[in-house]
Amino acid sequence: MKVRKNNHFSPNRDKALKKRLYEDGCATAHALDLVGERWALLVMRELLLGPKRFSDLRASLPGISANVLTQRLEDLEAVSIVRRRTLPPPAASSVYELTEWGQESEELFRVIGRWAARSPLHNPKSPLSVASVVMSMRTMFSRERAGRISASLGFRFGREEFLAVLDKGAFSIERGEVSGADVIVIGNQNALAAALYGGVPLKALEKSGALNVEGDRALIERYLTLFPLPEKAPRQDADQVLANRKVGQK
Repeated sequence: MKVRKNNHFSPNRDKALKKRLYEDGCATAHALDLVGERWALLVMRELLLGPKRFSDLRASLPGISANVLTQRLEDLEAVSIVRRRTLPPPAASSVYELTEWGQESEELFRVIGRWAARSPLHNPKSPLSVASVVMSMRTMFSRERAGRISASLGFRFGREEFLAVLDKGAFSIERGEVSGADVIVIGNQNALAAALYGGVPLKALEKSGALNVEGDRALIERYLTLFPLPEKAPRQDADQVLANRKVGQK
């Protein structure tokens, strides 16, 4: 497969994107042309739940510099995945959001997320952004475990609120007002992830002050069991891998 330098990826930009493209007709290769740069997919992930300001994106991606974030946003705009718009007064600030086509990538994130969660190297206890935790629930939800439950649950992480709805095997979680939900969970998203995927008891998280539960306690305890992680893929023995490598070099 050849890789060539591209200096005219988007004729609409003053400064042409300087990328290396795969000369391959496979759409998967083209997907890498579009979003294969470091941080690109994570920027998209953060926008899956709705528009964000530049400062909010930086806050949710603490490892990215302002320059790199600017470059990734420009790249994604140039290929019609992200657009920038100005909010109406009184806000009048600029936000970034996925285009309709960009939003279609959610299925990609679900498939990749479920596949990568099986990696023997993946640590589900690592820090997660709010978007990551919400997307993980969309990805790992088990219809079989939910059964015929019908209920609403609110989650408040700082200034962000999300309403989850269980409806007889169906599940949704979106940004929205949480008042009136059967139970409301307030606190840190990583504390919720620890309860969902790390086996940390809810009572321990409440005692530490990381989470606060208002409403139907039995419901949230049941809810925490609805998101099983997939079984880990077998890990190759390191000594055997090294031995095979030595054999191959002879």
